[in-house]
Amino acid sequence: MESRSIPVYEKILKANDYVARQNRQLFEASGVTVVGLLGAPGSGKTSLLERTLEHFTRNGLRAAVLVGDLATARDAQRLARFDAKAVQLTTGGACHLEAQQVHEALAEINLADLDYLFIENVGNLVCPAAYYLGEHVRVVILSVAEGDDKVAKYPTIMRSAQALVLNKIDLLDWLDFDERRIREDVHALNPGLRILRLSCRTGTGIEDWIEYLEQVRGRTNRA
Repeated sequence: MESRSIPVYEKILKANDYVARQNRQLFEASGVTVVGLLGAPGSGKTSLLERTLEHFTRNGLRAAVLVGDLATARDAQRLARFDAKAVQLTTGGACHLEAQQVHEALAEINLADLDYLFIENVGNLVCPAAYYLGEHVRVVILSVAEGDDKVAKYPTIMRSAQALVLNKIDLLDWLDFDERRIREDVHALNPGLRILRLSCRTGTGIEDWIEYLEQVRGRTNRA
């Protein structure tokens, strides 16, 4: 008797997408704008959140953060000094967050009290690309210290994103980094991908990042 197997991975992704759609419905009903942050370890995801929450605190914007990590709560601890709820999601070795983990963590947050929810994924440029969490936009953070070949080498995550943050641009004078190559690769893979240049260390370009977030919220509220 001939048997037909269904790929397990396909079933996992289908189940994940179902929960992600539930998450999105919750976000829409609460009026919160949800931004997913993805990037390699050391790219500056948490540093960007620190700069963002500093601005939000000064300007009366309300935010919370879900922080994904393999083992520790150190990133959530870094964000604890701000007036924003930070919930640590420890994956126990898994290389990405899944929609169900996000769904369960939402029980600790009052979405209706928020303007923004940030989901900082596990540091990885591969696995998180396949797992939709319900976010309105995905932002990939790329440190210039990682090299100018990363857009072409990780096409799946670049195609899934709406914005690319080039972080640590204050190091450009000391690195062999071809920004034109990045832009050419982005144009080939995802022409609509917004590129933002900034330095979390110096604060250069943070205004453009905040303006982008405001634009995303504007589109979310009209949806």
